[in-house]
Amino acid sequence: MIPRLRKQPEKKSCHGKEWIDDYSWVHQDNCLEILRDPSKLNPEVKKYLEDENVYTKGKMKDTEVLREKLFKEIEGRIKLDDESLPYKDKRYEYWTKTTKEGNYSKKLRKKIGSNQIEIYWDGDAEAKGKKFFSTGDLEVSYNDEMLAYSIDDKGGEYFTIFLRRISDNKLLEEPIKDTAGGIVWSYDDKSFFYRKHDSQHRARKIFQHIIGTSSSEDKLIFEEKSERFTCTISTSSCENFYFIDSSEHTTSEVYYFHKEDKIIKPKLFFKREEGIQYSVDSFGDYWWMWTNKGAEDFKISRCNHKNIGKWEDYVPAKDGVLIGGLTFLNDWILRSEISDALHKIFVRNLKTDIEEELVFSDEKVISSGVSLMQKDKNTDTIRIGYESPKTPSRTYEYNLKTKEKKLVKEQEVPSGHNRDDYIVERLNCPSHDGRKIPITIIYNKKTKLDGSAHLLLYGYGSYGSSMAPSFSTSKFSLIDRNIIWATCHIRGGLERGMAWWREGKMLKKKNTFLDFISCGKFLIEKKYTDRKKVIAFGGSAGGLLVSNVINQEPDIFLGAIMAVPFVDNLTTNMDHSLPLTPGELLEFGDAKNNKEHFEYIRSYAPYNNIEKKDYPNILITTSLSDSRVLFDEPTKYCAKLRDYKTDNNLLLFKCEMDAGHGSRSGRKNIIEDVAFDYSFALKIAGKI
Repeated sequence: MIPRLRKQPEKKSCHGKEWIDDYSWVHQDNCLEILRDPSKLNPEVKKYLEDENVYTKGKMKDTEVLREKLFKEIEGRIKLDDESLPYKDKRYEYWTKTTKEGNYSKKLRKKIGSNQIEIYWDGDAEAKGKKFFSTGDLEVSYNDEMLAYSIDDKGGEYFTIFLRRISDNKLLEEPIKDTAGGIVWSYDDKSFFYRKHDSQHRARKIFQHIIGTSSSEDKLIFEEKSERFTCTISTSSCENFYFIDSSEHTTSEVYYFHKEDKIIKPKLFFKREEGIQYSVDSFGDYWWMWTNKGAEDFKISRCNHKNIGKWEDYVPAKDGVLIGGLTFLNDWILRSEISDALHKIFVRNLKTDIEEELVFSDEKVISSGVSLMQKDKNTDTIRIGYESPKTPSRTYEYNLKTKEKKLVKEQEVPSGHNRDDYIVERLNCPSHDGRKIPITIIYNKKTKLDGSAHLLLYGYGSYGSSMAPSFSTSKFSLIDRNIIWATCHIRGGLERGMAWWREGKMLKKKNTFLDFISCGKFLIEKKYTDRKKVIAFGGSAGGLLVSNVINQEPDIFLGAIMAVPFVDNLTTNMDHSLPLTPGELLEFGDAKNNKEHFEYIRSYAPYNNIEKKDYPNILITTSLSDSRVLFDEPTKYCAKLRDYKTDNNLLLFKCEMDAGHGSRSGRKNIIEDVAFDYSFALKIAGKI
């Protein structure tokens, strides 16, 4: 039997407009309490969620064999017993290990020059008996004697900090509850810093905990007064300063204090200006600043410690090119750029002031990155890695002086992977207004481009988040079954600089949706696929995207998969008590206080724009303890969609009762969830 949610019509109004919400009652006034204790959920709502889960299980029963096969395929492509490359601290080498039987990682170390290995963190042992388990941070003290770590065992992102002596694994103090998870040790190992959630689940306070004292005595060193902003704390590259960053999506300001300060009184670099973002670091004789002031796509400036205020441009701005941050060595500076959704790495010789791009592959569509091998900055050797949609990650040790490189690690695909079996393409699709939208496509070379193939259309397009063309082993379970995977680098991200983001937010948010629709139609026109063979896929804000486009153009799509989708965004936008809403007003607008914003958001909000018509096959997944997109949003959306849709296509809803925003925890659970999503796609494509 199809589950039905009880209707309780509620009249809502804003800016002279009225509408009825039949399912507003599903939102729990104690929603933040539920994140900590799911047992406080309204029993009627709980019963409905359970009924939906039972219904979905029944409708997906015919995929059980397929799901098991998919699980084995996906797991078979993962090297379960793997180890990361070691990183040299002052006295120890540190690295991470996974095992065949484990769900979580282990952290290992050994003294430099020794062969005696210590396991100082065992994720599987820590997770034992917990339905959900997530680590926020794992930080070893500078003297290598203590481990501070944070754990969330519900999914609501309320982290508890523990302090342990490594030598005997003994807990040293009472845990600190309701933190945001991050931990920063003091340089003298006498204390650590952390952020604490306020009553609205916002990290706006930074505390200092003195080792050996009660957490009730912890010192508040910084408090952000604006509800829009949250704060973080970090250390400088020179290991002399601490930085406090207070920011929201578009605006930031930075404070600093010295490690020798007896009384901590953070000093402000530059007062916040609306729309201006900056971050600061210290290395050598200079302050280094990454900022978009006077440089839309950012630039890097510096000034001497002795002459603060006299900033000079070090890396100038480039139109349409997003300038990334810096990594410092004594004789070298490394930095990154993004343009046309492609990543590039540059290195500058500080002795000659000559800069060059580091190129490690002849592939055009890649994702690359740099990491250091050791804490000591007096080195010419780094690690550089790259991957592409068809090429597993490769890590090289690279000597910046001699230009010698050595392959030191390559992602292993145990069940086998031949990159030559796949074709990667980069297309540019004209959108409704003529803007060219990059699309990254990967497909099996046996797949015919005659319109007969199914295609998974993936997108996000919010918050300035870029979709990197990375390698994913799981995707090949679809690609090898004649499903093309297309990632749309739509507006709302940063793939083509800040203008790309600006053109996909606030009163231009509809560009995000129209770009995605244009990509779908373009790929149909070019015979990569055909109508009713496209499956839209997106999560969180990507769920907002997918739910919107199937309202607009349902006839393009065979199906839609939405993970923790942001689908009742008008209601959420108007409720400024919710954790994320104040910080998102400059991303989506302020419907509560601005009539123009209200009318614009209402015109595209998925929940408010459901109509009586045929919809494609739909799978919606959510989590009870999701603190970012509360479970009631997709719950209401599904219930209303059941009322309005005029088709007999599948509408399935699955709520994880012990999970947060990301998904369930643990490697096996994560693989199971991916296999479930993929089995839905294959089911509606007739490929069971």
